[in-house]
Amino acid sequence: MDGDVSRWIQFLCTTAVVWWSGWPLFVRGLRSITSRRLDMFTLVSLGVGAAYMFSASAMLAPGVFPNAVIDGGRIAIYFQAAALIVALVLLGQVLELRARNLTTNAIATLLKLEPPKARRVTAGEDQEVPIDLVLAGDRLRVLPGANVPVDGCVVEGASDIDESMVTGESLPLEKTLGDQVIGGTVNGAGSFVMRAERVGHDTMLSQIVEMVVQAQRSEAPFQGLADRVSAFFVPVVLAVSILTFYVWMWIGPEPRVAFALFNAVAVLVIACPGAIGLATPLSIKFAIGRGAQEGVLVKNAKTLNTLEKITAVVLDMTGTLTKGKPEIVDVLPASGLEVNEFLRLAASLELSSDHPLASAIVKCAKNRGIALESATEFRAFTAAGVSGKVGGRSVMIGKPEFLRTGKIEGLDPFVAWAVGLQENGKIVLFVSIDGQPAGILGLVDPIKPTAAKAVAELQGMGLKVAMVTGENIRTAMVVARQLGIGFVEAGMEPADKVAFVKKWRMDGQHVALAGDGLNDAPALSEADIGMAMGTGTELAMPSCCITLVKGDLRGIPKAISLGRATMWNIRQNLFFALLYNALGIPLAAGILYPDFGILLSPIIAAAPMTLGSLSVIGNALRLKSTRL
Repeated sequence: MDGDVSRWIQFLCTTAVVWWSGWPLFVRGLRSITSRRLDMFTLVSLGVGAAYMFSASAMLAPGVFPNAVIDGGRIAIYFQAAALIVALVLLGQVLELRARNLTTNAIATLLKLEPPKARRVTAGEDQEVPIDLVLAGDRLRVLPGANVPVDGCVVEGASDIDESMVTGESLPLEKTLGDQVIGGTVNGAGSFVMRAERVGHDTMLSQIVEMVVQAQRSEAPFQGLADRVSAFFVPVVLAVSILTFYVWMWIGPEPRVAFALFNAVAVLVIACPGAIGLATPLSIKFAIGRGAQEGVLVKNAKTLNTLEKITAVVLDMTGTLTKGKPEIVDVLPASGLEVNEFLRLAASLELSSDHPLASAIVKCAKNRGIALESATEFRAFTAAGVSGKVGGRSVMIGKPEFLRTGKIEGLDPFVAWAVGLQENGKIVLFVSIDGQPAGILGLVDPIKPTAAKAVAELQGMGLKVAMVTGENIRTAMVVARQLGIGFVEAGMEPADKVAFVKKWRMDGQHVALAGDGLNDAPALSEADIGMAMGTGTELAMPSCCITLVKGDLRGIPKAISLGRATMWNIRQNLFFALLYNALGIPLAAGILYPDFGILLSPIIAAAPMTLGSLSVIGNALRLKSTRL
């Protein structure tokens, strides 16, 4: 269509777009002015309002405009620019929602693995019930090829389970009596009965999804830079617009008021950076989704900002650098004490503990066919040991310092005995029975296959790497040498780890700490970035900004690389969002008019907004395929 029909249709349609679709933008713009906190919505509302009011005046009162702005017998109108600004800003909101949906696909699809029903075992009979009705403590039967319904542990039977979608472990894992199983994973050829422990929103899958959703809804501190840029850009543009008006009023041709108003409005229109609203949110959404694809779950947007600043990485040993699945290799009772009796008393006490070392002792006893009994007066001391009574006999297991607190004397020969084991990288536990030293247990916790490569990558990124552990210094040094870690602190209690991290931070380091146990939680909270192994205790996860779902240490350099890439991407986006608009301001002010008689065309006014938005969207999309 051409002529007046087209112009009147633009007028009517733009009126609907500006005053209905764009009304929330005016509300936010007015709020920014009344609160004296100028932001992009200040400029958006001014730009849209100026473009619309100018164009409506050109339609309804064309006689007030000079001949210089008349083209083909008509005054140029900015309806398309006004509608485009509104469309771009609203498009930004839609893209945020779209990006949020896209980035959650990597883990949201896991929820589809949760079966709609479960087979509950009641009085020896199986009853199929909706998954929502499963309660903690229910006994559930999992058939061959079926999906595990909820998190729990095996109480009957055995099978191989594919956990690759959660842990990244490529091979199926054997699950036997007492082993933990994760809801949504796929059972193999066996059948087993499990006890439900975490159901509904408490399952690991639900927590992972919730963590990612909360992260995507959060606002990065870097968003403050976008606001500061806007707070600077808006008054500058307003000043240029006012200056343009007065300059044209001073030296412009007649009718000066019309020329001055035309160009002042043009400055507001072309300076409106619709893309600045996309600059930070899109980068955050795509970055969090990219991390989820790599098994790196980011707790919130602030974490991405902090990751860029990390200068030092502190690693726990057991369960972080090692697999956290130790095995008994030496059972050395004191003279005169029978091996099986020694192991029976130790394993019976550890039966009440959920520590990986305790599980190794219990497993060793069961493999030897030793019958165990429940302990009484059981007490666990974090990072020290356990104590209690087995069949009326007092038993203590742990570090020699712990046994000495129980007034156990005569440990020196056993400590000397343990040195040889520790120098071979073994973990040594000391056992006392009825107040007397009873022997030692030697355990081996294999180093994770990817640990050495992860440490090398961190060091290659210019980061300082240290290992802290509660284990003996001799055992710790064996592990450190194998991994190429030069800085080691051993024999550390939870409070010591906190003090260590605090000291490094006071020395100017930005510290990331990776751990997997409850005893690591205080230090994880003290670090700038706490990273929890997804394969460790879930009690450590709430203290952390990052969860490495696969328990793979290569996720640490990936996370830091992701933070650096995201912050650089946001800076680029802010540059693109303002570049084209800033370049167009002199043209809008009429700089070409004295020599060429050219004033800003509405088509040119719309181009910077389009170019800026396309640049920001395209640049943010690069994060989806960035190499970590």
